[in-house]
Amino acid sequence: MQGELFEVFLRSRNGLHHKHAGSLHAADAETALQNARDVYTRRGEGVSIWVVPSKFITANDPNNNDSLFEPADDKVYRHPTFYDIPKEVKNM
Repeated sequence: MQGELFEVFLRSRNGLHHKHAGSLHAADAETALQNARDVYTRRGEGVSIWVVPSKFITANDPNNNDSLFEPADDKVYRHPTFYDIPKEVKNM
């Protein structure tokens, strides 16, 4: 038996957000955490690891993208593309 499927998220540096790194199978969350450390941080790539059972992740149906994302198109204030970000600002 392969065990339960877990999704692995890593934070590469303090102050940054966690990013999806991949998936792995494990018997439980503690084993998944240890396996994630061994597989995804062999070269010191992270400062924090999250493992989440895949069964607890809910995703939208790609066939319904228009109805899900369309309402945001008329609210330009939600898209800060018109702001100039100073060069001194890191990790934005």
